Amino acid sequence: MLAVVVGTGRCGSTLVQELLTRHPAVGFISGVDDKLSRLNLDGRFNGRVYRRMAPRPAGMTSLRHSPGLLERGRLRIAPSEAYRLIDRHVFAGFSKPCRDLLADDLTPRMATRLRAFFQRRIERQGCEVLLQHLTGWPRTGFLHAAFDDLRVIHVIRDGRAVANSWLQMGWWDGWRGPDNWLYGPLPAPLRQEWEDSGRSFPVLAALGWRMLMDAYTQARTLHPPAQWLDVRYEDLVRAPNEQTARMLRFLGLEWTPAFEAGFARHHFHTERDAAYRRELTAAQVAAMERALDKSLPQWGYES
Repeated sequence: MLAVVVGTGRCGSTLVQELLTRHPAVGFISGVDDKLSRLNLDGRFNGRVYRRMAPRPAGMTSLRHSPGLLERGRLRIAPSEAYRLIDRHVFAGFSKPCRDLLADDLTPRMATRLRAFFQRRIERQGCEVLLQHLTGWPRTGFLHAAFDDLRVIHVIRDGRAVANSWLQMGWWDGWRGPDNWLYGPLPAPLRQEWEDSGRSFPVLAALGWRMLMDAYTQARTLHPPAQWLDVRYEDLVRAPNEQTARMLRFLGLEWTPAFEAGFARHHFHTERDAAYRRELTAAQVAAMERALDKSLPQWGYES
């Protein structure tokens, strides 16, 4: 079975992916597979190696945007979003579409390549579930059109925390404006809100989260309800055992002693929940909250 962990980015989806791939029945595409994309590796030994390694250090970003060349925990086999690999061996537009990829975007040729790409890895890794990590646009409608049993774990995080984190990431290209960033153009009403804010970059990041979350709302309505699970990052770090067990059940997996051994190596941190209030000015936070006044309550957050 193919399953995906999806989210806006900087939402905790990496943590969820790395937790669940501690399970011996779960396979994944590794960062090594992605970096050596020309070789089209199937990752046969990914799980065996990864489950012996320590968890990813908190706060680690991509090597390209790392402040230092040598970092503890940098050299490891671990799950990857694998965009280079998928772009090369499925189709080149998968990683950076200007809008969400939907069922109507899937051509017969793409469907054949997509099924072959993931099925090969499921067979070679001998896993019950191949868990793929995706951020940005959902792409779940596109994938579900090829895999009718697709399971989706959607990781949600407070939009203020996500926007603040985006502003600190080297890959965030909102500084170039919404006509040039990776998410495609802002819808006209959101564009007007950004203009009215004085083209505030914190507001732009908040509107980006809002636009993506609107896409997730739409994607969820089009997906079979029993095959979609929402998980809030804040709930996960406060009750990790409960929320992780819930995700395993959703994937049809049991909490085994082997999984417990890997799970016990992870530590869960809550101190970043409201870091945006320390790292942004009161005026910037207030401007973001005005932009998110309806979206935050929709996902269970107080504005």
